[in-house]
Amino acid sequence: MPQPPPSSRSAIGSLLVIAGVVGVSAAAFAYTAGWLSPHRLTPTRMVDGFGPTTPEKLGHRRNHAKGICFTGVFDANGAGSALSKARVFAAGSYPVIGRFNLGTPNPQATDASVRVRGLSIDIHTPDGGEWRSGMISVPFFPVSNPQAFYALLEASGSKDPNAMGQFAAAHPEIKPFGAWAKTAPWTGSYAEERYNGVNAFLFTDDAGNTRAVRWTMEPAAQPVPVSPDELAKQGPDVLEKEITERIAKEPARWTLRLQVANDGDPTADPSKAWPADRRTVDAGTLVVQKIEPESDGPCRDINYDPTVLPAGVSTSDDPFPAARSAAYAKSYDLRSAEAAHYPRNDGKPEGATP
Repeated sequence: MPQPPPSSRSAIGSLLVIAGVVGVSAAAFAYTAGWLSPHRLTPTRMVDGFGPTTPEKLGHRRNHAKGICFTGVFDANGAGSALSKARVFAAGSYPVIGRFNLGTPNPQATDASVRVRGLSIDIHTPDGGEWRSGMISVPFFPVSNPQAFYALLEASGSKDPNAMGQFAAAHPEIKPFGAWAKTAPWTGSYAEERYNGVNAFLFTDDAGNTRAVRWTMEPAAQPVPVSPDELAKQGPDVLEKEITERIAKEPARWTLRLQVANDGDPTADPSKAWPADRRTVDAGTLVVQKIEPESDGPCRDINYDPTVLPAGVSTSDDPFPAARSAAYAKSYDLRSAEAAHYPRNDGKPEGATP
């Protein structure tokens, strides 16, 4: 992926940035729902939209293909129980299997070439509850619905020089995403990123009260801006190397911040952020304790389906979680069938002779 262009006032420059980011990052929140009419959009069509399955992609996730596993705990402080009866928010420490990743379908992408970064978590509680979530470094989604995203993928991959301009004219909600891609600072570590759950979910408390909630993971580490050029000089896998070395010295931490919608705040449109003055609740701390290569690590075969939710949390009218769930399932089936091609930690495919 080309580096983000210098700041420009031209509309063409902004569209090129958007096209470049979407072409490789296509954040995981952008999948098409399996319940849509087959003649319109299907999980297969959306998964295919991330490009052909070349030999180096076999056995990998179809998007956010480059990543690294971690294990740790979520230390809930109990404050989240005011919003949800889910056990995960009751005071306690719960095991987490997670994954840092890059928003690209290319598992061999250089770290400095990918604008969007991700964090996925799978938390289990003693009552048998499970909460899976995938978050991204973008504070909002580029478009408002799965159909628009599919059109964006088509436009970004089109050879027609007017395709992106026509798309942007039809979908003005993409402008803030283009501005973010051009101006938001890069960091040199997964540990310095703020990860956002841009979709709305419904939280139900013990009294039966239900509220719409989004969440973020706020890093304890102070973000240090770095240019893409400087990041590139540190090697193609600098983020994996840095986080491995960092966690070997001490755990990294994020605060789980729950944001509660006011009446009238949009819950079905992840391209619209809620105002910053909305009520927030700090529900606990994610503690990353150990890093492991994905090739034989614990996160490798986890499908981070965002509709795997504990009692007390449910989907809202936001169409993207169901969309992601359907496409994740298709991607999982494909990579499972290709498991023999997936490289072990020594770089050789499974089943290869020593």
